[in-house]
Amino acid sequence: MMRSRFFFVFFVFVAAILVAFGVGHGLMRHIARMPSTNEQAVYLYIKPGSTVSQVARQAKSFGLVREAWHFKLLARWRGLERSLYSGEYEIEPESTPYTILSRIEHQDTFKRRLVVPEGASMHEVGEILASAIGLEQTKANMPREGSLLPETYFYERGDSVTDLLKRMQTTFDEAFEELWAARAIDLPYRSKEEAVVLASIVEKETGLAGERAKVAAVFVNRMKKGMRLQSDPTVIYGITGGLPLGRPLSRADLRQDTPYNTYRRGGLPPTPIANPGIEALAAALNPAHVPYLYFVADGSGGHAFATTLEEHNNNVARWRQIQRQAANSQR
Repeated sequence: MMRSRFFFVFFVFVAAILVAFGVGHGLMRHIARMPSTNEQAVYLYIKPGSTVSQVARQAKSFGLVREAWHFKLLARWRGLERSLYSGEYEIEPESTPYTILSRIEHQDTFKRRLVVPEGASMHEVGEILASAIGLEQTKANMPREGSLLPETYFYERGDSVTDLLKRMQTTFDEAFEELWAARAIDLPYRSKEEAVVLASIVEKETGLAGERAKVAAVFVNRMKKGMRLQSDPTVIYGITGGLPLGRPLSRADLRQDTPYNTYRRGGLPPTPIANPGIEALAAALNPAHVPYLYFVADGSGGHAFATTLEEHNNNVARWRQIQRQAANSQR
């Protein structure tokens, strides 16, 4: 009798445990599948050292879970109570707590994008960095002009301006060294820095990939002959220090005697005038084999090239006629 009663009590106990486990498991599955209520993507940022309770309250405030305890319960159920990886996570509308916790468990953090356009000056790069969302604005000295590679960079929230600048410099150094090793012979540069200076001028003179090598050739040919470069972008840099001029160059501008005025001074400017991209660097290190010494806008977005001054003057005359026609059509 005692034995049968013991087995009966044991059976009831085990059955109760199984029922409780089944109910608990069912509850977990139900909570794990409940969709979030955010109507737009939400960016959940888990700071280093955050507790499950802190993250749970944040998730509740964003509408990612119905109740904070839902998040805490699921995190503990999945063994994530002590391993909520810090970082920023993009949570789409109607994501389930299961999906959210899986993203955190696999450290699938959100990567933000920062674009540095080709030909951006250090002033402009500084403005881009200052407006970058989620980038820690550490006090950093801006590198010298022409030492960053214009490119698309990905970063995570909490990364610092200082670290990103170092990455931009490293990217430039690696790319430039590869191009320098394959440079043409008989270039007029006395240093790597001078090659970057010319590349920055090429970058600012044309945005057409097919023209860069020819524009570079014009300046290289003029340097070899001891001719002044006479580049408008260098004059602008001497006036603004890397910011847009906001108006056409005037005759008075061309007369200003700055170290960057290549109409008044021979040779290259003392520093680059922008951060040149890969194609401009490649053009400066491997210019086209052409005899051109002059170029001027042709009215189609490109340039007309010439070997003699007479040819160039004819191209200039055509360009001025195009300008007059455009001005008359706007009246």
